[in-house]
Amino acid sequence: MGSQPIFTTRAHVFQIDPTTKKNWVPASKQAVTVSYFNDSTRNSYRIISVDGSKVIINSTITPNMNFTKTSQKFGQWADSRANTVFGLGFASEQQLSKFAEKFLEVKEAAKLAREKSQEKMETSSDQSQESGRDTPTGNQASSINGTDDEKISHVPENTVLMSENDRLKSVAEQSKKLETELQALKDSNARLTDTLQEANSNAESWKSKVTQSQDENNQLRNKIAELEDQCKEVNLERERNAQLTLRIQELEADLQEKEQELEDLRKQAETIPQLMTKCESITAKLQAAETANRDLSEKMTLLQSEIDDSQQKQKNIKSDLKKFMDVLDGKIDELHEVRQGISKLGVDN
Repeated sequence: MGSQPIFTTRAHVFQIDPTTKKNWVPASKQAVTVSYFNDSTRNSYRIISVDGSKVIINSTITPNMNFTKTSQKFGQWADSRANTVFGLGFASEQQLSKFAEKFLEVKEAAKLAREKSQEKMETSSDQSQESGRDTPTGNQASSINGTDDEKISHVPENTVLMSENDRLKSVAEQSKKLETELQALKDSNARLTDTLQEANSNAESWKSKVTQSQDENNQLRNKIAELEDQCKEVNLERERNAQLTLRIQELEADLQEKEQELEDLRKQAETIPQLMTKCESITAKLQAAETANRDLSEKMTLLQSEIDDSQQKQKNIKSDLKKFMDVLDGKIDELHEVRQGISKLGVDN
């Protein structure tokens, strides 16, 4: 009758890295067909997936297997015979749920098939033992009480016994093979247990690294808060500079007014010779105005130097802020890589 597909879906296929036993290695470049098959001749169930002409999954389902959902769209199971772990990435959570439900159904069917096979083996073994006990008694009776014709009539029974004996030998050989496979399954299970323990220890180290990165991130946040405070001081300095600029403008306006007054006084001195006495006072005012002008010029020079100093401070603070922002970006990238590593490690578990 051969193998018949009983369920089919599409997913991205992955296998655990045989070297590190941690990372997933893509077995298909795109989503491929993944099917459950029932092999009626061997009374077994398999998960088979083919990518082009390459068979990427050929896993026989046993009652000891378990399918684990590691995320909303990803699941995995361990195949001790193939000594690997298969992972499937689905397009939706519904497809993952259907595949997991079918896995449980096929697992139960495989368990029932194994129990029926064992019952058949036990029944055939009991029948062969009973026939082995009954047949020699009949032969002994015929050899004692029967005639030569009766002895000849029991020859086919001996042939049946020989064939039954051969069948029992084959059953014994099959039992030895099953014991060998069972031992191999135990060894693979031990290796998978060691791999799981190693993955748990790696998870602890990753957690410590994440904690350290979080502490560094908190320190950087505190540094950013300090820089923000410095930026506030810069803004206050800008406000003071703006006020100084307004003050300079007012002083320049006053200076222009004084110059206009001086010009008016000069005109009055030229047009009114009679007011020589007033001219002297005006001259005195002029000298005072010039002195005030020089004072204002000196104040303007001082204010300009203060403005230059403030601008230089702003440039220095901006440079420091940019350096700290670059460092913060680097630390955030490192934290992102650590989070990806934890996600991958969760997938491995």
